[in-house]
Amino acid sequence: MKEIEILVEVYDNVKVIKQALKNFEYKGLKKTIDEYYYDPKSDILKPDKHNQLNHCLRLRSKNNEFFVTYKDDVFEKGKWLYSNEYETEIQSIDIMKEIFNKLGLVKYIEIDNEKETFIANDYEVVIENVKDLGIFMEVEYCTSDDVDVIKVKKEIQKFIDDLGLNVSSELNMGKPEMYMRKHNIKVD
Repeated sequence: MKEIEILVEVYDNVKVIKQALKNFEYKGLKKTIDEYYYDPKSDILKPDKHNQLNHCLRLRSKNNEFFVTYKDDVFEKGKWLYSNEYETEIQSIDIMKEIFNKLGLVKYIEIDNEKETFIANDYEVVIENVKDLGIFMEVEYCTSDDVDVIKVKKEIQKFIDDLGLNVSSELNMGKPEMYMRKHNIKVD
């Protein structure tokens, strides 16, 4: 699945954000814990020297559901374009953690957040209140089709601009990278 998204930090409070999204379908609030792992014997899952991830392995706990995800990011001229995401639900996160441990994988970061999801036409809009990081909005378009990624990103940016919220420009990095930079976390 090709995941095309724009992530921005939102400087308005949650009440203002919800007012801007009031005409869209509300899908609910979910508490999410994302744990990221790397293999100390390989560089593929490690952040680079700038804490940029090109590939990541994640365990996600979302309410009482659990997922394992592998993502590889596609960049153009050093700018993130989209991710190829491979995710499947798992029955037991504890067993998956034990499997990762037996494989020698190491957890290096945990992102704790609350996500409120809205559906707006072809977009999933997620407001994320990330512990020790801030409030973010992710607008995502998922497809299996071959699409013009640049065109889709421009359409997503127009959608964000039309909401009238006080937001940053596109962050071009995920919350793991931002968290590592903010908290000076290094992976050797």
